[in-house]
Order: sequence, then C-alpha cells, then structure tokens
Amino acid sequence: MSAKNATIADVAARAGVSVPTVSRVLTGAARVSPAKVERVEAAIAELNFRPSAAARTLASRRSQVIAVIAGDTSRYGYAETIRGVEVAARASGYTVMITVVETAEDEEVDRAISATMTQSIAGVVVLKFDPPGVAALKRLPSDIPVVALSGVRDVGVPQAVLDEARAAEELTAYLLGLGHRTVHHVRVPPSRREDGRTTGWRRALRKAGAPIPETHDAGWEPRTGMEIGRRLAEDPTVTAVFCGNDEIAMGVMRGLADAGLKVPDDVSVAGFDDHPLAEMWSPPLTTAEQDFAGLGRRGFQLLLHVIDDSSDRLYSSERPRLILRESTARPNVDRLRAGPTSAAEADAEGAADTADREARGA
Repeated sequence: MSAKNATIADVAARAGVSVPTVSRVLTGAARVSPAKVERVEAAIAELNFRPSAAARTLASRRSQVIAVIAGDTSRYGYAETIRGVEVAARASGYTVMITVVETAEDEEVDRAISATMTQSIAGVVVLKFDPPGVAALKRLPSDIPVVALSGVRDVGVPQAVLDEARAAEELTAYLLGLGHRTVHHVRVPPSRREDGRTTGWRRALRKAGAPIPETHDAGWEPRTGMEIGRRLAEDPTVTAVFCGNDEIAMGVMRGLADAGLKVPDDVSVAGFDDHPLAEMWSPPLTTAEQDFAGLGRRGFQLLLHVIDDSSDRLYSSERPRLILRESTARPNVDRLRAGPTSAAEADAEGAADTADREARGA
C-alpha cells in the first residue's frame, strides 16, 4: 500500500489497535503501552504512512473544532439537535462548524464531505435523520472519529439515538386503548425504507390484532399534511390519525377542519416531537416529546469518548415521553360504527355479505 492511500485506519488494522490509539501514539502519549507503540510504529513504517492534515490535527489534538453534517438546519428537530451539540461542545472548549448536505446525490455529498475535510477537525457528528445524512455518513473517511445521531439504531458506527419505535408503539397503543379500532398513519419522508415511527405504529397494531391501513406519505411541508387531512375526511371509518411529526399533524388537523370535521370530536390526531407550537395549537396536540437538544449533548459526549478512546461505550439511547393533550379522545360512536372492529371481524363481515348475495341469487 502506498503513502497516497494509506490511512490511520489502515495503520490501526495492521497494528491491531484502535484508530484513537494510533492518534495517541503519533502524539507520544505516555498512557499507550510500549507494546502497542512498537506495533503502531512498525505499521507506520511498513505502510509508509503520512498523516493527512486532518489526521495530523487529530493526532496532535491541536484542533478544538467539531464538524456537524446535517441535511437541514431549519426544521425544529435538526436545529434543536445542533444547538445541543454546540452547547455541550462550547462547555468543553470546542467550537462547532456546520455543513449542510442538501441532497443524497453523489456530487452534493462529495461537496459537503470535501468542505468538511478541508478544515482541521477533531471529529464529526452526523444527523442521520434523512437520506442526505445517511449518504454523508457512508462517505466520511474512516480515520476520523464519527458519531451518528438518529431515531433508529444501526450497526457499525457509534450512535446516540432517540428510540422512536418504542415511543410510536406506545402512542399508537394509547389511541387503541381509547377505543379506536385502528389508527391511520401519515408518515414524513423516511431516512431509509421505514423509520422507527412507522415501525412502532405497525408493531402496536399488529400486537392488538387491529387492521393495518395503508400509510399516507407526506412531505416535510405542513401543507402536504393538510391535503392528506382532506382526503382522510372523506373516509368515514377514520377515527384516529398518528402523524410523523407535529407540523404534519397540524396540517392534517387543518385539512380535517376544512372538510367540516372536528378534532377530537370526529377524529383524534396525534403528532410526534413536541414542537413548541404543539401546546398552543387548537386543540393542543397529543405528541411524543423528543429531547433533541439532549440528543445533541449525548452525541457530543459520545464523540469525546471516541476521540479519546476512553470508553467501550459506543451507544446511547433515550425514549421520547408521551405528552397527552386535547387533540385525542374516545372515538365518535357514529364513525366507529362505519368500520370493522378488527381484521377478523372484517373477514367475518365480508363472508356474511357474500352469503347474503348468494342467498339473494338463489
């Protein structure tokens, strides 16, 4: 392997140690054992390794800069998470630089990665909330400490997580417990095939033996929720709707109102995130409170562990907390009668209809 493509990760693999251990050897840190120092130095010589500017900065620990890569910085969850990273970093003497990756296209991801790696950085925090964040995470060099922040745990990278699946399952189960026979789901754009919010919703319905309706796909703009709300209002069997975030839930509520329905008298609506406006909406919105700022703080602390190689702890999880407000209630009896109580009853009802038709034909 030539000096051109040898990395700290290559040295670590050849020496049988971690990347941060290689970084400490490059600084001459006393707490690295002589045996490891010998192995690392031998690997450096064999690979003819020459550290990149970013790696040299990491090794010397001169950099006090943390990079954050995000698909957006304007939406509530993104902005709060970044704020949490920044507050924790500042308290530890670090500054934060932010790079926005606007799409998951290769050219855009490469631009964002290049902009990040031209700086002298100690490590990177990636907001893996959407496809651009996922794509950026996959393209980062392996010799830079990285932590991902997301709602679903994946393997292969240190992560701080908000356990969306468990919270969504709990929220859906709460709606079913009110007497709703099923819960319709309006999902926001997923970071992969299915995000935790949808997984939790589906799991709760399956456990309850309730019908699992087709999902309704919204965009990030609340207006897309409004259009879906108008369509849902046309279905008299809809009594409860769980939305992928609060802004979309607000749009759905507006769409239902435009169609002449009341929340929660006719249809219960729940969101996710606990947006600052959720409590002041009319009616106030039932939701799951996600501590995005706390996620950012936990992610930064986890990154420090990775940089310092001071812990084997590479994962941090927290479950969002349910916030019950006035947008959800027991179902409207008239609308409840419009739909079957379960998949089994739906089958029985269909069989009865068939029998009736056959009897009339005879």
